[in-house]
Amino acid sequence: MPKRLLASLLTAFLLWAPSLLTQSPPPKITADVVYGHKDGLAMTFDVFTPAAPNGAGVLFMVSGGWVSTWIAPETFVRRFEPLLAKGFTVFSVRHGSSPRYKVPDASADVERAVRYIKLNASMFGVDPARLGAYGGSAGGHLSLMLGLDPDAGNAQARDAVLRGPSGVAAVVAWFPPVDLRGWTGPSERFPALDFPSAQASSVSPIDFVSRDDPPVLLIHGDADKLVPIAHSQRMRAALAAAGVTVDFVTIPGGDHGFTNPAHAQRAMELTVSWFERHLLAKKGSGLP
Repeated sequence: MPKRLLASLLTAFLLWAPSLLTQSPPPKITADVVYGHKDGLAMTFDVFTPAAPNGAGVLFMVSGGWVSTWIAPETFVRRFEPLLAKGFTVFSVRHGSSPRYKVPDASADVERAVRYIKLNASMFGVDPARLGAYGGSAGGHLSLMLGLDPDAGNAQARDAVLRGPSGVAAVVAWFPPVDLRGWTGPSERFPALDFPSAQASSVSPIDFVSRDDPPVLLIHGDADKLVPIAHSQRMRAALAAAGVTVDFVTIPGGDHGFTNPAHAQRAMELTVSWFERHLLAKKGSGLP
């Protein structure tokens, strides 16, 4: 896929906003929070804090083809209106992009972002036990990796962030690739996939399914020609077999990216409902 086309698709996906915008007061925007450094570069996310926070946080994976595109948060905020209206604090998380960084790097980056948010949860006004993650395509893949492959952290690490746990309490994945075996190698279309095939399993969410996984919602269009709907079907079957709470919604006629605004709006409505159901009913640290 030409880089210009890939960037255009990602931008369209990121800037999509529902046709029925809420009348909630504008959120507080904290831009470019640095959650780590790599090769002399800062890794950042933006924070959107609603006027009436409910104490839960949702991480949005800014990723299309494992490329993170920077968009002014003042523009980006429209995309999160439905979540903000319900009181969710939203974190738009960027990772190191291809071609310099590959899929395993992106997965490690967003995992660090989760650890950083949990370590600083009180500063952001969120409960570290009530964090969710969502995204589309590569962003859906990364969200699944966050939910299905958590760890408790390295107690011996010098970096305080790495001493903390990763993992999230709920996941929503829109048209995600779930098995990267057979996808790796030199790729002009998706250079993030140019890494050793032996590492493919380590970043394939389908290989990390276990009964203690968080609730997962999969949303996929049956007209998706880039990531076949079979990916979500396989993931649903694996999660259900393990006894994990999972739901799978097919968008009839939905293509990759849900370019039909009605499809995107339906997916967002389902996403908000899922996080309401699975993040608002539990409390961990005692935060609001």
